[in-house]
Amino acid sequence: MNILLYILITIATFTSMEVITWLTHKYVMHGFLWYLHEDHHQPKYPHAFEKNDAFFVIFAIPSILLLYYGLIPSLNYLFFIGLGIFFYGASYFLIHDVLIHQRFKWFKNTKNKYLIGLRKAHKVHHKHLDKQEGECFGMLFVPKKYHNTFKK
Repeated sequence: MNILLYILITIATFTSMEVITWLTHKYVMHGFLWYLHEDHHQPKYPHAFEKNDAFFVIFAIPSILLLYYGLIPSLNYLFFIGLGIFFYGASYFLIHDVLIHQRFKWFKNTKNKYLIGLRKAHKVHHKHLDKQEGECFGMLFVPKKYHNTFKK
């Protein structure tokens, strides 16, 4: 029974992270921490790392702490909340940094309609170079219209 509960906690946390990401992206990254996110919106950023990469560290801290405290004194639900955050972070990295921004050339020629929709939605987000007037703040769940624009 605990295994099923732990799987549900991990899936619920992973799913909740999309909402948390949307809110954080819109109100924190495009809000009071814009100075860390701004370089990410500049076209053809010349360096390997951006100030925006600081958010990887910021968002990894709760996951690491939950994984750690989820093992003390014995395995408990905190570990699976941390695991859900970790899985979301790994997905975010693969979608955002690999698929969309091509920091690594792993999925360069995908024809997957869902992945292309994610890429189109994020490109619409980057049309705006400042912190105001943004759109498409989510990562894994974007409006259906972006998925429907792909033609084979």
